[in-house]
Amino acid sequence: MSQRAESKRIGIMGGTFDPIHIGHLMLAECAYEQFSLDTVLFIPSGNPPHKQKRMDGATDRQRMEMVKLAISDNNHFGLDAEEMEREGFSYTKDTLIRLKSLHPSYEYFFIIGADSLMSFDTWREPEEICRRCTLAVAVRDQLDMKIMQERIRCLEQEFKAKICVLKTPDVDIASSRLRSWIREGRSVRYYVPDAVFRYIAESGVYQGGR
Repeated sequence: MSQRAESKRIGIMGGTFDPIHIGHLMLAECAYEQFSLDTVLFIPSGNPPHKQKRMDGATDRQRMEMVKLAISDNNHFGLDAEEMEREGFSYTKDTLIRLKSLHPSYEYFFIIGADSLMSFDTWREPEEICRRCTLAVAVRDQLDMKIMQERIRCLEQEFKAKICVLKTPDVDIASSRLRSWIREGRSVRYYVPDAVFRYIAESGVYQGGR
């Protein structure tokens, strides 16, 4: 029991979450179950270098509040606001360095999509990321697994990466599409948790919540 308490398995869900939706939550829950995680940390990005600031996006405070509401009823989900509070660009390797320095014995699983894996070598210091976590790659049925397996082998050789495949349902939801629907006056009910749906309606975020 004491060894288990000292060495935990922690999932990391990063992203802008603008807004957070059921696809994010399903992905985190699948990772929790498949990899026997103790916790999945949601880490909203503050200023990712690969994304421009959107005029139609929510504020940092609003994105944080929506994540809080979305995960509030799940006791194995947690929220880490450090990237949101960091000045300058937010890099994954800096987040992992901080987490590993706080809990050296914890095993971290960084949850990413297949598209992110394909461009992983363009990230800031990918070898430093691989030293500190296992990459949990979410794949869907329509993906060519031969291409994916070849990509995994290349990254394992180049960066000594530890990569495992996360099987997920085929749920095609994009935050950008939800923002567009809200601006058009369309409902996003059931695409986001009920508490997030109410928050969007009451706050008027995305210029059209109703």
